[in-house]
Amino acid sequence: MPSPIIIAIDGHSACGKSTLARDLASRLGIHYLDSGALYRAVCLYCLDLGIHPEDRHAVIHNLDGLEIQISLGDYLKVMNNGQEVTERIRLPEVTRWVSEISVVPEVRRKVNEILRRIGKQQSLVMDGRDIGTVVFPDASVKFFLTADKMVRAQRRQNELQSMGREISLEKVLENLEHRDTIDSTREDSPLRCAEDAVLIDNTLLDRSEQLELAMSYIRLISS
Repeated sequence: MPSPIIIAIDGHSACGKSTLARDLASRLGIHYLDSGALYRAVCLYCLDLGIHPEDRHAVIHNLDGLEIQISLGDYLKVMNNGQEVTERIRLPEVTRWVSEISVVPEVRRKVNEILRRIGKQQSLVMDGRDIGTVVFPDASVKFFLTADKMVRAQRRQNELQSMGREISLEKVLENLEHRDTIDSTREDSPLRCAEDAVLIDNTLLDRSEQLELAMSYIRLISS
């Protein structure tokens, strides 16, 4: 039986990682897995317990009480201890605190174990911040996405508005800068571009152009 194919997509917040991952998964006929959904699940779990995400001791102490289940089908389904939380992990409060949760080494180990277990079973396109550097350093293909910060903020604002959430561009930009700082400076698995990753700046690319560019690299690397 051939080994699963893993396509790793890393990059900053609001760079279109999940959009590219979904498009590649659809084009290649394999599943897409958003690693950030698992960190969001941990964050939501802590918030539901009344634990402040910056209280590392409490976060670590309660980790063993959380079982995250992932269902890959037409859409990603996330369960916390048997309860579906797919929509709730996208709440603004979770978005605000997920970076604080993700810097905790014990949280990262728990999430990475789940990701690796899934990756051993089936081919995946997976996006995150350390997929190509830590989770799957031997991934078949690696991409690192970046874009102009203001463009990223406008994209995120448009995304939130499409979901009925009104938020100022200034606030969105502030949140992105906050997450960038945390992601890039954390001690455990900081955000960085893997040496063998393909760097894609999609500031001036639309969705279809980004997909075709990524596909051209996949065909080149796979040939």
